Formats: sequence, structure tokens, C-alpha cells
Amino acid sequence: MSENSPLPGADALGASSSAARDLGDVSAVEVITTVGVHLMSAAALRCGLAEDGEEHRDLDEARKLIEALAGLITASAPDLGNTHARALRDGLRSVQLAFREASTIPDAPGEGPGEKYTGAVT
Repeated sequence: MSENSPLPGADALGASSSAARDLGDVSAVEVITTVGVHLMSAAALRCGLAEDGEEHRDLDEARKLIEALAGLITASAPDLGNTHARALRDGLRSVQLAFREASTIPDAPGEGPGEKYTGAVT
């Protein structure tokens, strides 16, 4: 408990309230795009695309992240507009291809991560 807060957790509630006010100023397109970029970055890291890639490579985790990213993009594309949706789709395709290249046992076409939403990526 801080000296300024009379109740336990009051600081956390204040921070939460402040964050909610900040999010209230951000458009839905920006929130969706930001989440997409975070998923894409995490997937790229798990595919081994970072500078120290082998240390972070985990294709099981990458598969989950790519699936979530593909679902997000597919569901939100009509509301994002062409510019935002195209950029996210391009990034998604890049991590899908990186996943395919990193896999020692490749998935069948159309069976890779996110491909149930995007179609086969080759």
C-alpha cells in the first residue's frame, strides 16, 4: 500500500482507470493493428527470425501466434480498410513462409498455421 493511497490496490485502480482513459482516445483500427503487429513480431521471433533466432525458435508457439494473427486479420479486415489490412496480410504471409521454411516436417499445402483462414501459402 502506498503512503498516498488509503486502500490496498488503490494505486492499481488508478493506473487501470488512467489506461482505460488512454485507450478511449485510440481508434479501434489502431488497437487492432497494434495487436496484429505484436502477434506478428512474436511469431517472427518464434520462427527464428531474430538476430539470435535459434535461441527463441519454438515452432509450436509460432503456430499458435500465426493462427491467432490470421484469425484477427480475417475477422477484422472489412473494418480495417485496404491499407491496414494489406500491410497485416503481407506480414502474415511472411511469417507463414518463415514457419514453412523453419519446419523440418512441412505441413501439407493448406494445413500450415493460419492457412484455414488464408488459403495455402507457397
